[in-house]
Amino acid sequence: MTALSGEPEASITRPVRVPLEADRIKHLEFIQAVITRLGTNSFLVKGWALTLAAAFLAVSASRPSWQIAVVGLVPVLCFWFLDGYFLRQERLYRHLYDDARRPDSTVEMLSMNVGPYLLRTPWLPVTMSKTLTLFYGALVVADLAIVALAR
Repeated sequence: MTALSGEPEASITRPVRVPLEADRIKHLEFIQAVITRLGTNSFLVKGWALTLAAAFLAVSASRPSWQIAVVGLVPVLCFWFLDGYFLRQERLYRHLYDDARRPDSTVEMLSMNVGPYLLRTPWLPVTMSKTLTLFYGALVVADLAIVALAR
C-alpha cells in the first residue's frame, strides 16, 4: 500500500541491467576519447578563426583596403569548413558510441569504423548547422562590412 493513497502498490518492473564486459567498457572509453579530442579541436579552430579574423579586420579597418578584407575572408571560410569537418566526425563517433553501448550491439568489439554512419550525417548540413553558421557567419558579415566600407 502506498502511504498517501492507501491503495496497493502496482508492481513496477524495471529492465534488468546487464553489466558491461571489460572490453565493451574499454571500447566505449576509446570512442569517448575521440569525441573529446574532436570537441577540443573544434574549440581550438574557433579560437584561431576569431584571432585571425580580428587581426585582418583590425588591419583592414586601420588602412581601409578591400583587398586585405577579402584576403581575411579566406581563412575564415577555411576554418568554417574545417570546424564542420570536426563536428561531422564528432557526430559520426557519437552514432558509433550510441550503437556500441547497446547490449545487443552488432558493432565489432574495439572497432572505430564510422563508415556505416556516413550517409546519416552529411557534411554540408553539419557545416551549415546553427552554431557554426552563427559563429562564422558573424565573422563573414563583419568582413564583408569592411569590404563594403573600404570600397
